[in-house]
Amino acid sequence: MRFFTGCLCSAVLASVFTAWLIDSRHAGPIDVMSSAVAQDRNGPRGPGFPLVVPARAEDDLAGLFNAEGLTSEEAINVAVYERLHRSVVNITTRSIRVDSFFLTESTAEGTGSGSVIDKTGHILTNWHVIADARNIGVTLFNGETYEASVVGYDPPNDVAIIRIDAPPEVLFPLTMGDSGKLKVGMRVLAIGNPFELERTLTTGIISSLNRSLEVQENWTIKSIIQIDASINPGNSGGPLLDLHGRLIGINTAIASRTGQSAGVGFAIPVDLVARVVPELITHGRVFRPEVGIQRVFETEKGLLVERLTPDGPAERAGVRGPTLLRQRRGPFVFERLDRSTADLIVKVDGKEVKSVGDFREAIESRKPGESVTLTVIRDGKAVDIRVQLAGGPPKPVVPGTRL
Repeated sequence: MRFFTGCLCSAVLASVFTAWLIDSRHAGPIDVMSSAVAQDRNGPRGPGFPLVVPARAEDDLAGLFNAEGLTSEEAINVAVYERLHRSVVNITTRSIRVDSFFLTESTAEGTGSGSVIDKTGHILTNWHVIADARNIGVTLFNGETYEASVVGYDPPNDVAIIRIDAPPEVLFPLTMGDSGKLKVGMRVLAIGNPFELERTLTTGIISSLNRSLEVQENWTIKSIIQIDASINPGNSGGPLLDLHGRLIGINTAIASRTGQSAGVGFAIPVDLVARVVPELITHGRVFRPEVGIQRVFETEKGLLVERLTPDGPAERAGVRGPTLLRQRRGPFVFERLDRSTADLIVKVDGKEVKSVGDFREAIESRKPGESVTLTVIRDGKAVDIRVQLAGGPPKPVVPGTRL
């Protein structure tokens, strides 16, 4: 009896299965979502019974691509590159290195990138790309190479302008953007010549804003853009672009223990660049405000004035430096500086300054002819001194040893 019942059940199940199989062969497309739900509810169907993909799934996926088979993100990358790669140049330099021990000279070569900024042949790049170069070559998108001349440079901001004598029809200037409107998470594109691989495109996002980067001794830019787009040796001086194809920065450095990209790159913001480029093209240098303080010592309490420019703005305003003391001992006269009489600078326009970088930033945010208020500690009391800044080429503030 049990055997008969088992056979009967097997026969019924076999009939039901056969009917289902025949029906499925003639049935229309199965809704992929319904099938997925059914599979979740009833468990895996086992080998030989895969999930049936509907015919309209291809139509759904096709909606993600354009006529050329590109996603919207890919289409933007392609469009920006195709429109702007001609604006990016490859820079090669040759410099002479002198071995002071053997008194021999050797030739050193370097590479970098740059951006065409106008039809007259001006090219924007980093100062460190062309520093000490005796010969500068610029290769355009069409493979033509031109000898470049230096128009101007600003080492504190690591910006330089060079120029080539090329026909206007082969020069495609970039459009300046606005780095003040950038936000963390925005997508960016970098074009450059890493490892001499010309006009290479990399993509990423803005990882952070307002990073600090020391581009020259005791000069730190505090508005640096941090990106994760891959940049490597040879990318320096090349453009950082937004998805509209606008220049938003100059790729300038990476944080790496190997010398190659580790996903942490830095770019000088275009707003800073836009401020200095007109002066570099017109005058070849940036005219910075001069406060008339040549040397200070960093202390825990402030900046101790060590040397003033004779008859400079600070000295005329009444800022005090150390006193030179002379003492005679027999036929000899000994001199020493009495720093106890020197002013200790603690604020500029009400803002605390604790380092040479802070002081330089506060002064150079002004223009020649403007005035600043230096708050100094003198004889144990705070004194405000109004100083009118002079104009002219910059005279660096040299830090001393920490007291």
